[in-house]
Amino acid sequence: MTAHALEGIGGAARHAVTDAPLLAAIAARWSPRAFDPDRPLTASDLRPLLEAARWAASSNNLQPWRLAWALRGEAAFGRILGCLSEGNRTWAHRAGALLIGCTVLARPNGAPNRHAAHDLGQSLAQLAIQATADGIALHMMGGFDAAAARAALAVPDGIEPYTAVALGWPGDPALLDDALRARETAPRTRLSLDEVAPHGGWGG
Repeated sequence: MTAHALEGIGGAARHAVTDAPLLAAIAARWSPRAFDPDRPLTASDLRPLLEAARWAASSNNLQPWRLAWALRGEAAFGRILGCLSEGNRTWAHRAGALLIGCTVLARPNGAPNRHAAHDLGQSLAQLAIQATADGIALHMMGGFDAAAARAALAVPDGIEPYTAVALGWPGDPALLDDALRARETAPRTRLSLDEVAPHGGWGG
């Protein structure tokens, strides 16, 4: 991890203003839509990110996530892109890679795994922090057609497409339309710590 790599994703102006000290890669992580269309990602670039996801914690160590990915220029990239909402396609086509995060729905005994989505989230959070540390930008998306992704990627039964992720080297916000550019440069905000983490619960 280097200061240069972390500053490369929007610069220090995009770092979170926090109420307590954080790891640099956590403070620097955000969700840009502007990717450099002239700088491709490689499988070697993605390998540390996928390895970080692989080592996430999960209930009973079941690791109920599957991450189907493709690099820009590959046929599968186009298939994933076609599954995204129209609004997401307007900028995600410049990403260096696209990924569909999936959950494994059942435990080994056949019972539903109600923790699967939580565990997928943990794996993608670790992927995001590793990406940020390596200077790679990413943006997670709920705006995609899960049924289309299932068909496009031949997703097996028992595995559910759950979220989409665009990854790439940071680009110039000028690549975006006016509305998205405004969102790209708007101040970062969060609910207060007391609101999201009530000490002692809600009972007073």
